[in-house]
Amino acid sequence: MNTYGLIAGLGSLLVIGLGFPLVIHGERIFGYVCWPYLMGLGILVMAASAAVSSSWVSMALGVVGATLVWGSTELKEQAVRAELGWFPFRKHKVKVPFADIIQRWKAPHL
Repeated sequence: MNTYGLIAGLGSLLVIGLGFPLVIHGERIFGYVCWPYLMGLGILVMAASAAVSSSWVSMALGVVGATLVWGSTELKEQAVRAELGWFPFRKHKVKVPFADIIQRWKAPHL
């Protein structure tokens, strides 16, 4: 019996499920201006998945990288949801490097 698909699906579900709290807490602590760092990390992790020879590790890294890229596109929407009162809003956020420059960029959206 081949359980690769079942384990890969359950692992993907777990990683994607953990992406939601990452977006919620990431926006609460850093604000949406951390999106380039999250996207860059996701792209690096996906590139690393292509360089790994193990199918399991490659699949896990690919899902984690894609989840990070998705999370970077969700940060702006999460900021709007927090301002609407759907999630706790934290006024004083940790300032990330180059935040002034990043705020002038259009945040990505899927």
